[in-house]
Amino acid sequence: MELRSDRIKKGLARAPHRALLRATGITDFEMDKPFIAVVNSWNDIIPGHIHLDKISEAVKAGIRMAGGVPFEFSTIGICDGIAMNHEGMRYPMPSRELIADSIEIMVRAHAFDGMVLIPSCDKIVPGHLMAAGRLDLPAIAVTGGPMLPGFVGDREEDLISVFEAVGESRDNIRNLEGIACPGAGSCSGLFTANTMACMTEALGLSLPGCATAHAIDAKKIHIAKDSGRQILALVHNNITSRQIVTEKSFNNAVAVDMAIGGSTNTVLHLPAIAHDFGITLPLSRFDELSRTTPHLINLRPGGEHFMIDFDRAGGVYAIIERLRQSSGIYLDELTVTAGTIGENLDDMVIVNPETNKLVIATVDEPKHPEGGIAVLYGTLAPQGSVVKQTAVDPKILKHTGRAKVFESEEAAMEAIMAKKIVAGDVVVVRYEGPKGGPGMREMLSPTSAIAGMGLIDSVALITDGRFSGGTRGPCIGHVSPEAIVGGTIAFVEDGDTIEIDIPNRRLDLMVDQDALDKRKKAWKPPESKLSGVLERYQRMVGDASEGSVIS
Repeated sequence: MELRSDRIKKGLARAPHRALLRATGITDFEMDKPFIAVVNSWNDIIPGHIHLDKISEAVKAGIRMAGGVPFEFSTIGICDGIAMNHEGMRYPMPSRELIADSIEIMVRAHAFDGMVLIPSCDKIVPGHLMAAGRLDLPAIAVTGGPMLPGFVGDREEDLISVFEAVGESRDNIRNLEGIACPGAGSCSGLFTANTMACMTEALGLSLPGCATAHAIDAKKIHIAKDSGRQILALVHNNITSRQIVTEKSFNNAVAVDMAIGGSTNTVLHLPAIAHDFGITLPLSRFDELSRTTPHLINLRPGGEHFMIDFDRAGGVYAIIERLRQSSGIYLDELTVTAGTIGENLDDMVIVNPETNKLVIATVDEPKHPEGGIAVLYGTLAPQGSVVKQTAVDPKILKHTGRAKVFESEEAAMEAIMAKKIVAGDVVVVRYEGPKGGPGMREMLSPTSAIAGMGLIDSVALITDGRFSGGTRGPCIGHVSPEAIVGGTIAFVEDGDTIEIDIPNRRLDLMVDQDALDKRKKAWKPPESKLSGVLERYQRMVGDASEGSVIS
């Protein structure tokens, strides 16, 4: 068969190329075999990535077993939790595009025949999948797997427990800090990293069971070896990523997202991934599917279960099995198994049937009748805003309160910690959007502090920035247009009345148009003194309602 890699290793003119390949240890025997990129985002700073070197070794073993030649290279990766609540949080969103760019550059430059992607955490998984869409080569993703929960104070805890303990000023915070994150893996609830792993599996780009197989479980190594072998089957049959991922695949992913109550960051990442697959995924599609897809599993931060419970209950395909009755799932979509979603489902065995029934609800008796995410529109968000409605206390799904306005996350956090926020308030944090931040910082520290103080069912937070997948409560992000471009959020003043109506998808500033027009005339956008990556990002990034893609 003709290989893409032949362009760097066949013919007299490629003698110099072969000389360089021989310098890396490649033999004559290997020259005729498919060259497979192993894209590994391993590093020593992200708990979700510290074990990816072991996964990579398993992937490479699988590639060799199937008759391929693996070549490993790395990408950067940022830990959102460590970057949280300081200037470092401006960088994860720009890193998404940089990761995709670096993979595209390496794979095109070296004419690989296929690739196995090994990401784990928040912006890194989307960056890998965006590259898969651009390159349209045979590709499989092996996501790194969740962390186990910690066990302290006679109960299971996670990273969000630590963030919220800061607001509570808990006496046992030292014990919690030492035990809540017990080792390798992406944080143990359904936060952004694990949500994106589930999206990868639902899109058909990883083998069944991959998303929930835990970092320390031998099952993850088995999946890695199987993925290494399977990439050769995809290469030999020329099954590329765009043959697998279609508009219907994105519908499947969004439906699964709604059913599991995933992170609101999917509303940024899935449209960006779709864009690189040549597909438009509008914000409205999330809300359409949310209204028709029930919420079936209560995972942290909004519920009591951890990812280990989800894995034991059957994982992503157990959710798809529940949803197969509905029109939201397309079972004929191809996957990296070379079979369809439906065929994979037929092969699935629920090994823990009682746990499956206990953890995952049925469509007829769901946890919530609607999906996890709601998209709100109104005078404060003409182009939309996003909230994880299944993580909101029912008594504050509708709320009217007075605005307390802050020009940055730091200013809001200072007021929260100084106990200046009281029940009934609507905290507005602006100039934190894609351009205004720049970088659209996550607001996990402020929301967790509010939760820790016992105000999560009486205080709302609204921002043109975004929230962590670990956020719970009436926290409305991605307000669009953002403040820096003259969106309505720029003209909110302390004391203004804001009405939130999540069931009816409304977010309104109760200020008459004449008053708003006067404020707009007097408004000037704040000056920003930026350089390097952030200056370029601010200049090139698009609106949050369209995935904050670079153009």
